[in-house]
Parts: sequence; structure tokens; C-alpha cells
Amino acid sequence: MTTLSEQASTFGQYLLQRYGERVHKIALDAAFTCPNRDGSKGSGGCTFCNNVSFSPNGRQPRPISEQLASGRRVILKRTGARKYLAYFQAYTNTYAEIEKLTALYDAALADEDVIGLSIGTRPDCLPDTVIDLLAGYQDQGKEVWLELGLQSAFDETLARVNRGHGFAEYQESVLRARNRGLKVCTHMIAGLPGETAYHATETLQRVLELGTDGLKLHPLHVVKGTQLANAWRRGEYRPLTLEAYVDIAADLVQQTPSNVVWHRLTGTASETILLAPLWCARKWLVLNAITTELQRRRTTCRQVA
Repeated sequence: MTTLSEQASTFGQYLLQRYGERVHKIALDAAFTCPNRDGSKGSGGCTFCNNVSFSPNGRQPRPISEQLASGRRVILKRTGARKYLAYFQAYTNTYAEIEKLTALYDAALADEDVIGLSIGTRPDCLPDTVIDLLAGYQDQGKEVWLELGLQSAFDETLARVNRGHGFAEYQESVLRARNRGLKVCTHMIAGLPGETAYHATETLQRVLELGTDGLKLHPLHVVKGTQLANAWRRGEYRPLTLEAYVDIAADLVQQTPSNVVWHRLTGTASETILLAPLWCARKWLVLNAITTELQRRRTTCRQVA
């Protein structure tokens, strides 16, 4: 069977070719918060964000070194990989004083088998001091990826989900980052309220025109403790079907140049908090369906030709 990596440039494939061996991310929680939650930009967070399960006041993450050690054990047993990227994932991982960020990033890079950083953040939380810091690690030979959560290129959608920024902030930040040579991975969500397949395609085109090195896509899922969950219960929001999401994902893959790397093509939520759509809990079901659809399209195109 044709694999997804044979039909799209995938992050795992990119790392394997670059380093000659498997490299895996280890997701880290450094207890950051978000300016759209603490009142500096807004309150309540995005309408799809689970404010209870991910409350900074309710979680006490372990030290970075312990999280890395735990992640190593799991990955080594599962895949045998011995090189890792420290993935600062939870919330806005550039939203702190530069001294604190430096200490956290340095701690993650303290071990030789951690060859780089992947930093998840918002486009409105990227001052030049942070760009300089990340570019400095890259200058030292570290693998550095800046992951910017855009979600949609449509300002009306971003306002609808209480995102707290617009496309202009993304545009400004991605240009500054890429001008310093940083690799950028742009996050997009399919199925946002009021959006159709057209919006996903147009978002991709705007992102590609501006320039990006990587992409992440996942379906909007409804989880407990969110404003979106309330809208869903009232019948005001209907999630994408699996078939609709697969079509959108396949469309985006086909429109993406081979030099842009796909980091992710779906996302999952814990079954303990997931309300809808339930297929979001089944990662491989979704990935296999996307692979099958891409293969079907390639076969159809060959037959037509």
C-alpha cells in the first residue's frame, strides 16, 4: 500500500533524511499560560479551548528533565529512536520574560540526544528578543522549528472563536521569523464555525503565498468545558464528518509544494473529554482514510490521463 510519506513531504521523512536516523518529538508542558486568558489580550481563551482540563492553576507539570526522561523511555521502547526534539507544546511557549525562556530552552537542550527545539506559540507573542534567541540556537547547529498557531486566515473566523489576533499579526511575525532564517510550521484548523472547505483552501493559499516551511492541520473537535461545547449542545455548531475532513485534508496535501513539510494531518482528543466528532479519537482511522483517498485520486488521474 502507498504510504502518506510517498504522497506528501512528512516531518518524519524530513528528519530521517536530515539526520540519517529516526528523530522524535517529546511534548513538554512548561506551565505557560496565554495572553488571551490572563486578561492582557482577552479572557476566556479560544471558544474551543478546554479551560478546565488545561488550567495552569490546576496543573503542576514535572521538571523539564523529568518530562524528557519519561518521553525518552516511551519512544525508545516504541520506535527505538535515540534523538529527540524538545516540543514546548502546551499553551503559549514564548509568553514569558526572555530570561525564563532561555533557562527553559537551555534545560531542554542540556542532553546531547536532544538535538533541537520545536516551540509552539501565538503570532502575537513573538518579540524580536525571542526570535533572536531561537535564531541563536539554530546558529549553534540545533534543529529549531517555530510553530505558529494561525488556525484560519479569515479575521471574521478568528473573531468568532475569540482568537485574540488577526491574520495581520501572523503575517508580520512569520516574515520576521523567516527573515532571520527560522523554520516556521503553521497550524491550521478545518471545520471552524462558519467555515467550509473553501476557507481551508484559501487559508492554505494565503499561508503558502506568504511563505512557510511546514504545516499542521487538525479537525476542530468539541471537548468538555468549552464555549464551543455549549454551542454544539444548542445545535449551533455541527462538526465535520470524517468524509468531509478527509476530502479537505487530501485537497490541501495535493495543493502543497513538495518543499513544504507536513508535520501533522490530524489531531486527537482524550476520550474522557471528547464530545464530538467521535472519530477524532481514532488517529490511525483518519490517517489511513487520507492515505486511501490520496491513492484513489492518483489512480483516477492516471486512468483519465
